[in-house]
Amino acid sequence: MMRTRPLKVALLGCGVVGSEVARIMTTHAEDLAARIGAPVELAGVAVRRPSKVREGIDPGLITTDATALVKRGDIDVVIEVIGGIEPARTLITTAFEHGASVVSANKALLAEDGATLYAAAEEHDKDLYFEAAVAGAIPLIRPLRESLAGDKVNRVLGIVNGTTNFILDKMDSSGAGYSEALDEATALGYAEADPTADVEGFDAAAKAAILAGIAFHTRVRLDDVYREGLTDVSAADIASAKRMGCTVKLLAICERAADGQSVTARVHPAMIPLSHPLASVREAYNAVFVEAEAAGQLMFYGPGAGGSPTASAVLGDLVAVCRNRLAESTGPGESAYTQLPVSPMGDVVTRYHISLDVADKPGVLAQVATVFAEHGVSIDTVRQQGRQDGNGEASLVVVTHRAPDAALSGTVEALRKLDTVRGVASIMRVEGE
Repeated sequence: MMRTRPLKVALLGCGVVGSEVARIMTTHAEDLAARIGAPVELAGVAVRRPSKVREGIDPGLITTDATALVKRGDIDVVIEVIGGIEPARTLITTAFEHGASVVSANKALLAEDGATLYAAAEEHDKDLYFEAAVAGAIPLIRPLRESLAGDKVNRVLGIVNGTTNFILDKMDSSGAGYSEALDEATALGYAEADPTADVEGFDAAAKAAILAGIAFHTRVRLDDVYREGLTDVSAADIASAKRMGCTVKLLAICERAADGQSVTARVHPAMIPLSHPLASVREAYNAVFVEAEAAGQLMFYGPGAGGSPTASAVLGDLVAVCRNRLAESTGPGESAYTQLPVSPMGDVVTRYHISLDVADKPGVLAQVATVFAEHGVSIDTVRQQGRQDGNGEASLVVVTHRAPDAALSGTVEALRKLDTVRGVASIMRVEGE
């Protein structure tokens, strides 16, 4: 039997995502009520600019006092889509204190201080759901928290930022340089006016912190995640990847150490073989590859950003939280029982693709090989090609076997000191093999 008294929802933020959440709540009200077992009512919308016309939203629901809204006491669920650290953190903890559960899309806050939010939710016996924080419409958080809760996840490898994937895809398909591809992404609305958070890897790093924490049942903060953006990826890097049968992606990689005693989380551009499932992820799509002990290899794919996809994830969480409210129960909270340390990037075992400008004369390859040997790094393949410009230089491309990242970095620094090495044209890690 359906309960007639509605569950009241407060919406914090009414931008691209928030307005779509409000629209779906209104247009799909009957379906949502049937799925939940009670009607849901939008009881208030907190915004910064109350004078802006918001189609389909009762102006009487609009307020600029978000604190008063979450303190009302009759609110069942608060949906937070304003982003940032403050005032979002204070508003969420205040909502818990006044009896509301929370649905959030705030990746930055969860990565920076998720422990505080989890603790507040647990203290007040309320739900904290955040499916929309990592990969838009792609169901990923709930499978990791629930479907794979009985399994042991060893690795999460994914493309979790649509802007950077669009840029790299265009560089690969058209031969465009980074700047040209970024301009196209901006013109099509895939990149913000200030794309720093995306192209420098901050967005992906926040998502990696959240994924690692859930997958490995330990606390991983944004500061624990090694981060490189894609601004230094050149058309030459893309072309070199093609010659290797690879493509370049900005990857979020979370791994459990082989001995199980630590974890790593990192974001950086990498070459991956065209045979890998992630290589075929095009345009602004996201995909995450999960490797678990019993389940094996799983891949989650779909649109990772945008108003409608993100709102879909928010509404899915809203339904789950409302069902819990009716059942007087809560869903999963923080699971950090393993308390595994996060190893630094230097300890991570990786492969390198290194492109060198060297003197075009005998003995250079032997000198380079000696440097690799001195640092304990084994060479997989070498390709050397003389140039036709008559400047006495050649291109030398070295692909290594797997080795600690610190050893590889040390190798590169030693190579720079060789008189016969005129410059390091590019360095990129190789993944997916």
